[in-house]
Formats: sequence, structure tokens, C-alpha cells
Amino acid sequence: MKKFVFTLGTTAILSAGFVGAASASTSGTYEVQKGDTLWKIAQNHNVSIDELKDANNLTSTLIYPNQTLNLSSIKEIVHTVKRGDTLWSIGQHYGVTVEEIKEWNGLTSDLVFPGEQFKIKTAQAAQSQTASAPVAKAAPQAQQPQTAQAQQEQAAQEQAPQQQQQQSQQQASGKSMTVEATAYTANCAGCSGTTATGVNLKSNPNQRVIAVDPSVIPLGSKVYVEGYGQAVAADTGGAIKGNRIDVFVSSDSAAQDWGRRSVKITVID
Repeated sequence: MKKFVFTLGTTAILSAGFVGAASASTSGTYEVQKGDTLWKIAQNHNVSIDELKDANNLTSTLIYPNQTLNLSSIKEIVHTVKRGDTLWSIGQHYGVTVEEIKEWNGLTSDLVFPGEQFKIKTAQAAQSQTASAPVAKAAPQAQQPQTAQAQQEQAAQEQAPQQQQQQSQQQASGKSMTVEATAYTANCAGCSGTTATGVNLKSNPNQRVIAVDPSVIPLGSKVYVEGYGQAVAADTGGAIKGNRIDVFVSSDSAAQDWGRRSVKITVID
């Protein structure tokens, strides 16, 4: 699975390094040359055709020589996966689709792990960052101490849930326990085959996934299950409460063979 490592602290970078774009400028524009196509320009600038169309309000792929295309609003940002993230929730946050995220990052599965980094291309990121920047500058000089205090209070409120989540994760990490384990498949009547975190088990029948009580084992945790192997806590269940888990297996016969048993598990991460 591809990972994209960027300098720490970088949240957005301009699409630069215009290979083969003789008339590209540092202002982020490109002048269409004779023989250019939107596909060729997109390839040379490492963006998609849809991104070019969105950035320039184009309704078709038809372009003309000497036409100026805007490239500066196309931003590439890096998202670091947190516990509980899914490709669907990441896509909803940035206004992109799951398929686009998979294409940009060479993914063949919907399964994601905390700490992974994915690149996201979006014109909206540039607009939202540009629009929010002048707010602090527009504050009157006399109100700056109060504004700074308000910002600190807001930051503390936003950090509190994150700190609580981190403490919960740290407490769970490395913990071993004995649980009651049953098994389930994605082929039952009425089952969607998609886990609570967005993993499509029908498309990925060999995934090692377990359903857990998130108050005991945080979603996204890597867990070693005795007799099953290393799995990801990627699902929940109405009957899965406390020290209970449900292991995913590929067939009904495998679920029957597993039955109901007590096993020892260890939360790896």
C-alpha cells in the first residue's frame, strides 16, 4: 500500500514542477499550446482532468491554443489516518469520493490503518484555507488579547476529546484479556457485507477483521486473536458488548467450525 511522506507540518502543497510545460509560470497558470489536450496537460502536471475542469469551470474537455488554465487552486494535502477513520469518512471530509482516494494512492482495498498517510487532491482545500486566513488579521487591535484567550479556550475544548481518545487508546494498547469469541460471515440474509468502518468484506473475503465493543477495544486497533491470528478491529455488533468479539470468516461452514469459544487476545496497537 502506498504511503506519501512529506515534511512535518506541511498541510498543503502547490502542484508544481510542471514537466514539459514550456509556458507554465510560477503564478500557477498554463497557456495552452497547439496540439495540447486536457488529458496531456493533466498528465504533465500530475492532476486529474476533473480537477482541471473544476479549477477552470470547464463543462467539456475542449480547449484552445493560447487559452490560460488556472493550476494554482489545485491543492494536494496529506491526511494521516486516525482511529475510526474510513475511506468514506475521509472522502466526506474533503469532498472527494472513495474511488478517487484509492486511485490517487494506488489502493486496492478499502481497509485503512491508523498512521497511514494518503494524498488528497482538492481545489476546495485551497479555497477554505485562503478564506479563513484573513479572519485573525481583521480583528481590531484592542480586542486581540480577548481573541487570543478565546482561541486558547477553543483549542483546549477541541483537544480535550482527542486527549481522552489518546488516553483510551494507550490504556488498551498492549492489553491482554480472555474474551468469548463467535464467528460471522458477510453472506447472511440481509447483511450488507460492509463493516462499521467501511470495509467491504464481500470484496475482501480474506481480510482478518473482528467485531468489538469500541469501549473495550478502540476501532482501528490491531489485535492478535488466539487461533485466528492478527486482525483489525473494524466492526461492531449489537450483541458484541464487553469482553466479546466476533471473528470474520469467509464461509458459513467456517463459522460453524469456529463455534463459540474462549480465547486470549492481545491489543497490539
